[in-house]
Amino acid sequence: MSGSAFNAFKSRVPVAWSPLLYITLVRGLPGTRRIHRRTLEAMRLRRCHRTVEHRTTPSLLGMLTQVKRLVVVETEEMYAARKQAEDQRRAPRPPLVVSHHPLTRAAPAAEDAAAAAQ
Repeated sequence: MSGSAFNAFKSRVPVAWSPLLYITLVRGLPGTRRIHRRTLEAMRLRRCHRTVEHRTTPSLLGMLTQVKRLVVVETEEMYAARKQAEDQRRAPRPPLVVSHHPLTRAAPAAEDAAAAAQ
């Protein structure tokens, strides 16, 4: 599934334990269970593609287990790698420099030669 929202968040570095977790909501809230919506609200996730930062605690890991199909969890290294890749993609590119050589016309040269002969 190349169009999946999860593909934007695939890890670019190996997954390791991290004291901070970056949690991104990648699935919409309509049609979800009320308990899942309340859990996401408790984690301050109210809109799609928004990322929040939380400390790794047992209660947070329990909440993530409950809504794991709706969110993507990243460590600090994964988040930094993804943000760096986004910044590189959005960075302004250097301008294209096109050098045009002046056109040489034969007619002025012929006129100059004719004027010199007179």
